[in-house]
Amino acid sequence: MKITKLLGVAATAALATGALVTGTPAAATSETPLNAEMIPALQRDLGLTADQALARIQSETAAGTLEQSLASALAGSFGGASYNEATGKLRVGVTDAAKLGQVLASGAEAELVRFSAAELDSTVDKLNAGERAADGAITGWGVDTKTNRVTVNVLPGKSGVVDSYLEKVKVDKSAVAVVETTSVPTLKYDVRGGDAYYINSSSRCSIGFSVNGGFLTAGHCGPGTVTGYNRVAMGSFARASFPGNDYGHVRVNSNWVPRGVINNGTRVSGSTEAATGASVCKSGSTTGWTCGTVGAKNQTVRYAEGTVYGMTATNVRSQAGDSGGSFIAGNQAQGMLSGGNSSVTYFFPVRPALSATGTSLVLG
Repeated sequence: MKITKLLGVAATAALATGALVTGTPAAATSETPLNAEMIPALQRDLGLTADQALARIQSETAAGTLEQSLASALAGSFGGASYNEATGKLRVGVTDAAKLGQVLASGAEAELVRFSAAELDSTVDKLNAGERAADGAITGWGVDTKTNRVTVNVLPGKSGVVDSYLEKVKVDKSAVAVVETTSVPTLKYDVRGGDAYYINSSSRCSIGFSVNGGFLTAGHCGPGTVTGYNRVAMGSFARASFPGNDYGHVRVNSNWVPRGVINNGTRVSGSTEAATGASVCKSGSTTGWTCGTVGAKNQTVRYAEGTVYGMTATNVRSQAGDSGGSFIAGNQAQGMLSGGNSSVTYFFPVRPALSATGTSLVLG
């Protein structure tokens, strides 16, 4: 239903903001700041100085690259990773004590954990497979690498229904943490990832990231024909995947030329995934440019309109009208805003959207 909504959130309690870096920042490089607004926004929303904000972006980019390398090297013993904002290092969980030294030698922090990342993802897969049997009081679930568990969110006083559901889907209860939440997820519809656009000359949504021949946005915005922020004919949805996923692909006509930037000047230079705990910013038509940190990944969110899998939770501020907006860490595209409330906002990751649509980012 094409109605502007404030997306309530199946809030994940593990979205800790934690202590911010307050020590002496790493030496700033001569690299030009990402854009005129990102550094001030990080200062405002994360309580950093300009030098600390720039240094943090640099260390988080390195942490994201290191996480991908260690995940491959550790294989089955990789227990997930998160960015430790207090130390500026990547914290990596391993299930094999013999691998702790390998992690430390890479410059990351190491922690012995019970469950591998693959085991936690498998637990999410089992919960997803039986999703239709889940009680309505269960508002979502997903991996929390900081606690090395799968968090299941449920309405207050309804924790008992989680045990029943875990038994139905044959999930190891020791791999699950139950968190009670008063927030129920709903969809946000109006948004601006870059500029606003209109669907079927009525509903408004927003551009997420430019791709060859068009752009990605939130899937729940489609389907339909599209006009731009200036009401000039723009194109139409080639694909709108929702529920299950929440990505949309719009093909534009010759009136429009996709550019590798967000509308505040931020360049898009890739899609390296940011670590849990890393800073991230979003552009939305209601709240504008706001920043926070990446929370739990691989989150399942049960909206009244349908369930979406594989999302990432953040503590970035958003309101109605921000759906579909661009999430970016440094210059790296992260995903398109799906929904949230005043404390938690979810985005659908850009990489699976690119893969599913057979598109590639237009780089700035």
